[in-house]
Amino acid sequence: MSGTGTTGIAAASRAEYCVVACAEAWRGAGEILAAPMGTVPAVGARLARLTFSPDLLLTDGEAMLMGDTPAMGTGPGSVEGWLPFRQHLTLTATGRRHVMMGASQIDRHGNQNISCIGDWARPARQLLGVRGAPVNTLNNPTSYWIPKHSARVFVEHVDMVSGVGYERAAAAGPSATRYHRVPEVISDLGVFDFETPDRTMRLRSLHPGVSLEQVTGATGFALTIPAEVPFTREPTEAELRLIREVIDPNGLREREVPA
Repeated sequence: MSGTGTTGIAAASRAEYCVVACAEAWRGAGEILAAPMGTVPAVGARLARLTFSPDLLLTDGEAMLMGDTPAMGTGPGSVEGWLPFRQHLTLTATGRRHVMMGASQIDRHGNQNISCIGDWARPARQLLGVRGAPVNTLNNPTSYWIPKHSARVFVEHVDMVSGVGYERAAAAGPSATRYHRVPEVISDLGVFDFETPDRTMRLRSLHPGVSLEQVTGATGFALTIPAEVPFTREPTEAELRLIREVIDPNGLREREVPA
C-alpha cells in the first residue's frame, strides 16, 4: 500500500483493486450461489454480500450455507442451511450459481484449461483435470480469476479445453449456448470481457499503476482494446474498512497479489 488520504486510510493496494473487481462480478446478482475459487475472489464475494448484493448465498467451501459473512480463515460462522452435493448440482444445472474459477490457460474466445500442459496424449505437465469445468461453463455464468497475468496463461490456443469458450459453444449449437456466459476475466493487471461482435476478449479496465503496454506484452494474443480504457474503480472508504477490518484482517489477499 502507498500513500494516505485525508481521512488517514492508506491508499488501496493492487490486491484491493482486484478484490473490488471480483466483487463487481456479483453486483445485483440476487439470490444465487456465489462460488469463488481463490483468496481474492472469496474476499470479493464477501464484500459483495456485505454491500451491494446482500442476497448472495455463500458456502463454507463444502456443504454448509453461511448465515453471516465471517472473516477469512475463521470457519463458516453461523450456518443457515445444508447444501448437499446433489442440491449443489441442481443449482448449477439451473443457472443459479456464478462461479469464479482459475485458469492455467485461457484464450481469446474464453476457452479455459486446467487439465494439462502439452499434448493430451503425452502431456508435459499434468494439472487438476477437467473436473466440473464443462458443466460450469455450459450451465451457469463462469468468470475467471488469474492472479499472475502472463503470456503463458493468456495463450492463442489452450492445450486442452476444460471450460468452454464462446466459439466452441456456438459450434455446438443452442443446447450449449442457452445458458453459456463468461461475464469477465479478472487478473492482477486488469479486467477483461467478451463484449465484442465476435465474442473475443476485450480489455475493459486497467488497474491503477498498470500500463496498456504491460497488458499487451503479457498476453499471447491480440486483445480488443477500446479507444478509451478506464481504470478499475477505486474501493470506497467503507469498502476498504470492510476488507481490512472485517473480511480479511490478516491480509491474505496481499499474499495472492503482492504489492
